[in-house]
Amino acid sequence: MRKIALALTISILTLVGCKSNEENLKFTEKVEKSHHKADFLAQEAVQFNLQLEFGGTERMDAKFTILTNSTKGVIEYKNGAKIIFDQAKVSYSSTIPNEESVRFDAFTWEYFFLFPYKLSDPGTIWNEYNNKEKDATNYLTEKLTFKSGTGDAPDDWYVVYTDKTTNLLERAAYIVTLKAEKEEAEKNPHAIQYLEYKDVDGIPIATKWIFWAWEDGKGLTDELGHATLTDIKFVKADTDYFVPETDFKTK
Repeated sequence: MRKIALALTISILTLVGCKSNEENLKFTEKVEKSHHKADFLAQEAVQFNLQLEFGGTERMDAKFTILTNSTKGVIEYKNGAKIIFDQAKVSYSSTIPNEESVRFDAFTWEYFFLFPYKLSDPGTIWNEYNNKEKDATNYLTEKLTFKSGTGDAPDDWYVVYTDKTTNLLERAAYIVTLKAEKEEAEKNPHAIQYLEYKDVDGIPIATKWIFWAWEDGKGLTDELGHATLTDIKFVKADTDYFVPETDFKTK
C-alpha cells in the first residue's frame, strides 16, 4: 500500500513539475516550441506561393523560396521577374512590378512568414505589455523592440499575441519605419493576424493572413488586406537559384 501511495505521489509531483517547467518558459521559448522551431531550422529551405491584396487591389502574386535561416531568398513573379536577397544585399530584374518597393518587398513578407522562428534573433528586446483589450485574457502578449543597428529598420516595434492555450502566434501589431520616422509611423500602426494553420511535415504554418489597422487598448479595428499562402513545402536549396543574373540591378 505504501509503495502504491509513494508511486502516486511521485507521479503527481512529476506532473506538477512538468506544468511548472512549462509555465516558467519565457514567452519566446513557448512560441518557438509550439512552432517547432528546431524542426523548421533543420530543413534547408521553404517555398510557398503568396497572393496578397490590399484595399481590393492585388499587391503581389509570387513564389517565395527562402532559406530557413533567413540569409537568402528569392521572390519570383508570374512574369519571371525576380527579387533576390543575400543577407542585406538585394538584387532584382528590371521587369519587377514595383521597383520603388524592392527592399520592402524583399524583407517584409518573408519576415512575416518567418516571424515565429525569429523571436530570439540577435538584437531583439522583449518587454511586458499591458494588454487592455476586451479579449486580453485569451492571449499572452509581449512587446518586441530592437537594439540600434538591427536590420533595415531598428525603430520598428511589434506587440505580439499568442493563443494562451496553444502558444501559436495569433497576431502581431507593428509599425513600419523603413519609409517614415518612428513618430509618424506610430500614428498608423497595423497588425497581421495569422489564421488557418496547416501541418507541413509536422510544423504548423498559417495559410491565411489578415492585415488590420490597430489601436493600443482596442486592438484590431479596420480590415486593410489579406493574403493566402498555398503550396507550402520544404525544398532542397539549389545554390545557383540564389545567384542573380549579371544584368540584375541592386538596391
